[in-house]
Amino acid sequence: MSHRTTGEVIERFNHAFVHHDGSVLADLIDDHCVMEANQPAPDGARYEGRAACLEFWQALAEDRTSRFEPEDVVVAGERATIRWRYRFGDGPADSVRGVNLMHVRNGLIVEALGYSKTTGDVPIAVDGLDGRDGQGGHDALDRLAG
Repeated sequence: MSHRTTGEVIERFNHAFVHHDGSVLADLIDDHCVMEANQPAPDGARYEGRAACLEFWQALAEDRTSRFEPEDVVVAGERATIRWRYRFGDGPADSVRGVNLMHVRNGLIVEALGYSKTTGDVPIAVDGLDGRDGQGGHDALDRLAG
């Protein structure tokens, strides 16, 4: 029996979201698929089984109030990384960028882990990473290394 390659599966997966065609997803998902959505933070909702993953992805793909834009796809054996932008409005701030880590086995998606950039609500500790700590002290990177 011939199976689709990982690249072919991911191409069809992305097609479903770009063209709002959830029906494309029906024959791409393994019975034991596990998917972790990028929301809610910090861990995202977990969906187990073909039916649960298909229901989530079809609803997202068929939502015509949003747009999914793949930015880069890298395939390595059974693994693929999809870097994307998800637009939920027309303004410059009405989008989020993220990545899906995909695992395809025997022509079917068995795992999909979604991650996205935050909306800025999470404090980021980058002060001083450009060198000095402002007091003539140690480099911030040295402090992080211990």
